[in-house]
Amino acid sequence: MTATPVETEKKSPAPQAPAGPDRAARRAGRKLRKLSEQDTVPHGMRATPAGRIARGLLLTAAAIVTIFPFYAMVVLSLKPSAAVEFPGSLLPWPLTGEAYGTVMNAQDVPRWLVNTLIYSVVSVVGVLLLASLAGYAFAKKRFPGRETMFWSFLSMVMVPYHVTMIPTFAMIAKLGGVDTYWGLIVPTLANAQAVFLMRQFIQGLPDELFEAARLDGCNEWQIFHRIVLPLLKPILATLGVFVFLWHWNDFLWPLVIGQSTDMRTLTVGIASLQQQNVPLNVVLSGSVIAFVPIFAAYMVGQRYFTEGVTASGIKG
Repeated sequence: MTATPVETEKKSPAPQAPAGPDRAARRAGRKLRKLSEQDTVPHGMRATPAGRIARGLLLTAAAIVTIFPFYAMVVLSLKPSAAVEFPGSLLPWPLTGEAYGTVMNAQDVPRWLVNTLIYSVVSVVGVLLLASLAGYAFAKKRFPGRETMFWSFLSMVMVPYHVTMIPTFAMIAKLGGVDTYWGLIVPTLANAQAVFLMRQFIQGLPDELFEAARLDGCNEWQIFHRIVLPLLKPILATLGVFVFLWHWNDFLWPLVIGQSTDMRTLTVGIASLQQQNVPLNVVLSGSVIAFVPIFAAYMVGQRYFTEGVTASGIKG
């Protein structure tokens, strides 16, 4: 009795991928991804053509409403010194830059701009440094009274700022900090919200990472500098943008502590221009100059800002 031979299937060789993806392959890949994304959405929740049109119109209207104040500010700042008439003054002609020349050639505005930059940049560095150190201590260190100290410090968020402003001013004035940079900056460095965000982010980091670093002979400063800070880049950028925005637009504390003209910030200085019967285009040109650094800071940290918001949501 002879055994029947086993027939083996001859597999055709796999087609080799082309050296470079052509346009048709890319189009097919995009179509496949689009179909796979649609499969994850329930049929009843898929947008109809009319729904997509309505959504586009709604988003367009929201964008116009959001952008219009900035457009009006820029256009009116470029208008000649004359009475404002609506809607004629909102037309983008005629335009002139004489108001910006008036602002930049003024004696006080460059000094106000320097004061605001010093106040904002130094405060950002100080707040991020202190908040990251405190957040690391509250998240990963064990010491008596840690939770009590943390929640007592966090309770500062529930206290209105105006309640603590007068005692803070009295203490700074007694120490000779009125009309000084340190008196302007130091009281704003203890930021409870920043410490809370740092603590929540660092608390989500694995403890094994820190134990491995200690086994390798790293001290606490090396662990913080080489491990914690690199991992904190997204949240540092996000918090840095917010802190810069808070200090750049801060009005009440610079108004109280900076009692001389030379120590005013841009927000206080622009408000003082409105009391001196300065033309509207000059006031708005100062507002545009004050807005540009905020917009630039956001554009620089936009990528980290998005990553920080996403990471905070995941770890929170």
